Amino acid sequence: MAVSLKTLTSSLVFLFLFLSFTEAREVLVGGKTDAWKIPSSESDSLNKWAENSRFRIGDYLVWKYDGGKDSVLQVTKEAYQSCNITDPVAEYKDGDTKVKLERPGPFYFISGAKGHCEQGQKLIVVVLTPRHRYTAISPAPSPVEFEAPAIAPTSSSTSFKAGFVVALGLLVLGLF
Repeated sequence: MAVSLKTLTSSLVFLFLFLSFTEAREVLVGGKTDAWKIPSSESDSLNKWAENSRFRIGDYLVWKYDGGKDSVLQVTKEAYQSCNITDPVAEYKDGDTKVKLERPGPFYFISGAKGHCEQGQKLIVVVLTPRHRYTAISPAPSPVEFEAPAIAPTSSSTSFKAGFVVALGLLVLGLF
């Protein structure tokens, strides 16, 4: 009975660790409802919020706003810089927008309301590149060609590896 209890416990630990590191998150833009607005100051900018956040492939950005007065436009870097609202990559008007981040790198968003982007209602989100598990030597990073908030690497990869080793060890010990 003790062996099967150890096996069950270690299996549950492993499952918990696996699910906690593979789960996509829904991230409310700005960290609050109605954050999609013209910022009152530079420190109120959504880019300041994004600089302090970590975004991974599979996460969803969620906007809550008045769909009758505003919209969210996903745009190119050039359209972001010039606040060009005429040819977006994607346009969202429902007031409850959810966008899946499906690749690493920068994503550019601006307000679709005339004049709002020029007043600072815009956002750059940088999705982290997943770390490769089996790479012995990491190549030097390539030069960055976009102007985006700096984001430091997270330690979730290291903690995942440590948690995986511990869970695997518990599983093996539980079998004997």
